[in-house]
Amino acid sequence: MTHTALLARHGEALDLFTDRVHQVGADQWDGPTPCTDWSVRDLVNHLIGEQLWVPPLVRDGATIESVGDTFDGDLLGPDPVASWDTAADAARRAFAEPGALDRTVHLSYGDTPCAHYCAQMVTDLVVHAWDLSRAIGADERLPAPLVDYAVREVSPYAADLAKSDLFAAPVEPPPGADAQTKLLSLLGRRP
Repeated sequence: MTHTALLARHGEALDLFTDRVHQVGADQWDGPTPCTDWSVRDLVNHLIGEQLWVPPLVRDGATIESVGDTFDGDLLGPDPVASWDTAADAARRAFAEPGALDRTVHLSYGDTPCAHYCAQMVTDLVVHAWDLSRAIGADERLPAPLVDYAVREVSPYAADLAKSDLFAAPVEPPPGADAQTKLLSLLGRRP
């Protein structure tokens, strides 16, 4: 996939999650999600943290150790939607900088091409958009191009994700499952 196409998918995934964050009702922040032990607040906080990591890793060449616990704790503050919008914009701009996707980023599991990191972030945003949609009663249908992309991205290493405790173990999709159900099943969701 070209860098231009990857950035387009990343932008679409950010827009999808942004749409869902903007739909969270004032009384829904403490509600449960499909992510075990996470409330809506916890889920959005996690995604804000993920986006805030992008600029130091991509733009500054930082390491996990040098960033440390900067993005631990409550990142939502008094206005969770504005906090999300700010973090999403920062991630979008960092990945879109000229030459950014040609760089190497220093992740917890080793040095990784930035384009691969961006691809992983797309999948993370897509799957968590479904989690958030389910949690708040929003439309759970995910855009087909994002689903197809995420299935191709995550299929080769889905089993390893379960071992990392980042996602639940894959579940068997029902016979004749569509691409979205297959994606969610790969990542331990029961749609």
